[in-house]
Amino acid sequence: MTASGVSKTRNVLSRTLRTTEYFTLAFGTMVGVGWLIVIDDWLRRGGPGGAMLGFLTGGLALVPIAYVYGKFVQAMPDAASELAYASSAFTSEVGYWAGWMMTLAYLIVCPWEAVAIGKIVSYLLPALRTGEIYRIGGIPVFAPTLALGLATTALVVILNYRGVRISARFQNLTTFGLLALFAVFTLTGLTRDRISNLKPWFSSGPDAGWLGGLVSIVMVLQIVPFFLTGFESVSKCSEEAQVGYNPRGFMRAIFLGLGVGMAFYVIIIGVVAGLVPWQGLAAERYATAVAFKEAFASDFLVRLIILAALFALLKVFNANFLTASRLIFALGRRAMIPAGMGKIHPRFQTPHQAVLFCAVLTVGGALLGEAILIPVTEVGSLCSVAGWLISCAAFVRWRGMQPGNGSMHREIAIAGIGALVATALLLLKIIPTVPGSFGLWEYVSLGAWILLGVLLRMNGDGQP
Repeated sequence: MTASGVSKTRNVLSRTLRTTEYFTLAFGTMVGVGWLIVIDDWLRRGGPGGAMLGFLTGGLALVPIAYVYGKFVQAMPDAASELAYASSAFTSEVGYWAGWMMTLAYLIVCPWEAVAIGKIVSYLLPALRTGEIYRIGGIPVFAPTLALGLATTALVVILNYRGVRISARFQNLTTFGLLALFAVFTLTGLTRDRISNLKPWFSSGPDAGWLGGLVSIVMVLQIVPFFLTGFESVSKCSEEAQVGYNPRGFMRAIFLGLGVGMAFYVIIIGVVAGLVPWQGLAAERYATAVAFKEAFASDFLVRLIILAALFALLKVFNANFLTASRLIFALGRRAMIPAGMGKIHPRFQTPHQAVLFCAVLTVGGALLGEAILIPVTEVGSLCSVAGWLISCAAFVRWRGMQPGNGSMHREIAIAGIGALVATALLLLKIIPTVPGSFGLWEYVSLGAWILLGVLLRMNGDGQP
């Protein structure tokens, strides 16, 4: 057995990824279409100042957690990631639940994107929002938008079933395509931005004082983990690095992905809220497109934004699906869930059964329609934070068991800070008195996932 617990004699995943692919994976898993379809929620929570400071503060606070993942992935290049890290420091059961919770953090994004594509395209083609077939939570599900979401899911499943090389090329294309379009419309937007449109800076209003501003930031901080989850996806695909890959590239990709993702969110909030008075945007669907249309009276710019959103959606859907399937594969390979999930396709060298499992859950979630968008954001945030907390705690224990050197105490201290950050973010979601904390449906969704984890664990074959 290797240090990560993976037998060298087993079939291996295809080894083709470079630092470029790891960056597009990290950034691609992180930045989706929230900046178009739920930016109104961000502005309602915090106002432009609260939203920008929430994402900036959250991103900087995640630096020690990113450092922990960078160190761990260099020492244990294992698709199991959190599972492997927690198992090395604690027990296999702790590892299982760390891996299972983190799987939800990625997998829950997939139906989110399957639903979101219909919402985006229907902005240009309103006729898609006809043919209601049922309602979930009072929100209609339309046949055309559902069909579009399922077709997009089929595309992502095929890409990931046939091989990581194809998936990685698709990821590169959509990521750099998004960044190019983002540069065009944000630079254009800056020519019309007005500081007066950003006031009041916080959703609490100009008379709420510093406490009101703090509450505005906290309201945004609660959802930041969902939108910045992704930098640690590098570790889930670390076994697929090309032969001779320098492990230091993992750390570079993690920090570059986190930095660019954080900057993306801060910039887009500032640009959009500066185009027109933001209070009106907080009540608009597709607030980003609405702001550009009002400021420039240009259908071309709106179409450019929608095109950028489609690039973003496809890349984040693909990246999260890829990452979730690797975690399911790792659980199956260790026989913690039915061992068939750990099989590798003899031709494509992909975890094909794990891919199909993720496909089934994605389709099931997509059938719930737009009612899942906000609850999914909340649940995904908590699962990400739980995975980060266990990983940082595992690093403190694991590093203390390694041979000492001059950097040991510094590395343990950084991991300790990361654990404190994760704990604070976790408390923001579970303390009932904190504004925006978990509600009934968030707990129901989380409970359903835990129950599924129990059932699959009972049907696993043990620890290989």
